[in-house]
Amino acid sequence: MSQFYEHTIRLTGMDADGRGICKPSALLDHLQIAAGFAAEEGGFGRETLVEKYGAFWMLARSWFRLERPLRWEDRLTIRTWHRGGKAAMMYRDYDIYANGQLVGESVSGWVLANLESRKIMRLADIQELAGTGGEELCKTRTLNKLRAPKDLKLLERRKMHYSDTDVNGHVNNTRYADFACDAVELDKLPPEQFLAEMQIGYLAECRPGEVLDLEAGSIDSGCYVHGLDRNGKARFETAMIFRQVGS
Repeated sequence: MSQFYEHTIRLTGMDADGRGICKPSALLDHLQIAAGFAAEEGGFGRETLVEKYGAFWMLARSWFRLERPLRWEDRLTIRTWHRGGKAAMMYRDYDIYANGQLVGESVSGWVLANLESRKIMRLADIQELAGTGGEELCKTRTLNKLRAPKDLKLLERRKMHYSDTDVNGHVNNTRYADFACDAVELDKLPPEQFLAEMQIGYLAECRPGEVLDLEAGSIDSGCYVHGLDRNGKARFETAMIFRQVGS
């Protein structure tokens, strides 16, 4: 029997940009919160993993697709489930509803990391995962590494700060969406367009004091952005697809 968790909130002004549209980072934050609650309810949340296995969940990749923009004061419902814990990466799926209507979906890929060494651990060792997946609800989409276009252009050099961090001590994954949106100046997006699809790959942790070079290039219907450290090592990458409102 499939198991899913449902989480409902009202989008507020804190979630919205200047056009009253939910920022990608805010949506990713709500998806992550729902994932955390689902894990707690399933018996494999952060506290259990830390105490029993000395481990924590680390988000490796995330993707969402929207049929229309999410707006300030929409009633957002996230329904989520996972696909099981046998592979190296555990996929978690989401259906996204606005005011009771299905308007999008999301997929995220998680790995289990040792709290001290940060080395990846076997999902099969987590007994609590057994029998808690979404079964027939599970999506088939997988999240592959993005392909960078040629002729990337440096848009911004950005320093990581205290306010970017989370409980794990590194830059929170939702902040990379902000970095990418800031770099391409999403505030200048024409009013008839919206960010309909986004995939982010989290390639290496960032900590306060580090500096990222944000480079961008064009892809079909959108753009690609990645962040490199001073040694040229990629820390994150994202692809953003834009569509017409109402199309």
